[in-house]
Amino acid sequence: MSLDLVDRGAVANETEEMRKKREAILANTPMPSFFKLRAQMLKQGRSNQTVAKTDHLHLNLKVYAGGGENGLHNHSDEDHVHLILQGSAVFYGPRGEERHCSLYEGILLPKDCFYRFQATSEEPLVLLRISAKVPGVKSRTNIYGDPIPNASKANGQVPMVPIEGQFWGADE
Repeated sequence: MSLDLVDRGAVANETEEMRKKREAILANTPMPSFFKLRAQMLKQGRSNQTVAKTDHLHLNLKVYAGGGENGLHNHSDEDHVHLILQGSAVFYGPRGEERHCSLYEGILLPKDCFYRFQATSEEPLVLLRISAKVPGVKSRTNIYGDPIPNASKANGQVPMVPIEGQFWGADE
């Protein structure tokens, strides 16, 4: 029997038994999520917009007018990637590692890997942050093992000032 897909997940020559089984399976499966990447440009500060997420996978669109995540830190609850969509940045590690990255370059950070970064372009830095999370675990610490909140001065947080009417990404 051919299992060529047709409309709504049915297959050619599907029997009634097969249809019932398919419908029972689909009744208990999650739906896909669709998203667009669009972010307000900033004169100052940074933004962090959740684009899509599940229990294990998070996508965030981040904009940095300047600076970056200046407090050396790690995440013990996730592996994650920063992918540059606009601008450039330099990423630093705890042992003197330094890498300049620009458009469509990035960094993969395994859980517990310490890092920080600094935007280096005149235009705002736009990053796609993709993280694979360990459910129920929350930990972001500095190099001494102390908590370092994302929105802290130690992590380079300054007030956010938007550039009115200027956006990066897809139109609304």
